[in-house]
Amino acid sequence: MVTYPPTSTAAPECLAYARRWVLDTLAALDYTHPMIIDCHAHVFPDVVRQERTRFQARDGWFAELYGAPERKLACAEDVLVAMDRAGVDRTVLLGFPWRDPAICALHNDYLIACVRRYPDRLIGFAIVSPLAGVAAAQELARCLDAGLRGCGEVGPDGQGFRLDSAHDLGPLAEVLTAYGRPLLTHCSEPLGHLYAGKGTVWPQQVYAAACHFPALRIIAAHWGGGLPFYELMPEVAAALGNVYYDTAASTYLYRFDVFRRVVALVGAARVLWGTDYPLLGQARFLARTRTAGLAPADLAAVLGGNAIRLLGLDAPAVDG
Repeated sequence: MVTYPPTSTAAPECLAYARRWVLDTLAALDYTHPMIIDCHAHVFPDVVRQERTRFQARDGWFAELYGAPERKLACAEDVLVAMDRAGVDRTVLLGFPWRDPAICALHNDYLIACVRRYPDRLIGFAIVSPLAGVAAAQELARCLDAGLRGCGEVGPDGQGFRLDSAHDLGPLAEVLTAYGRPLLTHCSEPLGHLYAGKGTVWPQQVYAAACHFPALRIIAAHWGGGLPFYELMPEVAAALGNVYYDTAASTYLYRFDVFRRVVALVGAARVLWGTDYPLLGQARFLARTRTAGLAPADLAAVLGGNAIRLLGLDAPAVDG
């Protein structure tokens, strides 16, 4: 038993005291997670941010979501500042569900450059327009070969495709399955209040996609529009083993006990922490998540452990 502070200056006792102090300090800081990863943040190339009006004219869905001047268009450096303030280790950068494949390619070039510039902090997902078919699959493969780790956030309402269509999603699903990478899709609730960009990507469409492509890993954004609650049905749960739910925009959609309830329904291993930055700030949302009532091991999985496994990241070394 080591007393606080040590009663003598003998080296062994001082060393034991120092070791105990470090362990107790780490415990007080809840140092139980290997890494904190924001799995859902949006950034835009300089040309889009500087010529916002021109891109609004080219894409109606972009105009609907970012028509208001106060809706911020962030860049990678904005994300890095937010990460440093919040204590977030890595962030998954997403583009925007453009319908025009040429704008998708422009956005992908920016994301590839961001990841190469900050490889230890930023992770990128490619954006493609599924209706481009084979060309979309080729663009996706180009991006994955360049180091991006998934596809998304696709938006069926803005891009004009059906998530529940094996024809529309097939070329992308084939590439992603071959590379072992996930598809992140926008999801929304069939009930509740309206908001810009809500759309009609409802739980039944995500369920159909999972049934069409059982080997495809799907990240259903915004808690899957309520899909986890249907996992109380055994046949639904059986089909959704490769579906993950991210927490993006939780503050605007659900009471915060959604964390505990979904983890109780589907397990912590399929929940990914995401903010929808800059819609939500990382620091404040992280603080709220830590008070959501999750067990320490579940919290560690949600905040980063699941993303490390899903995205094939290198886990940080922890000295026992």
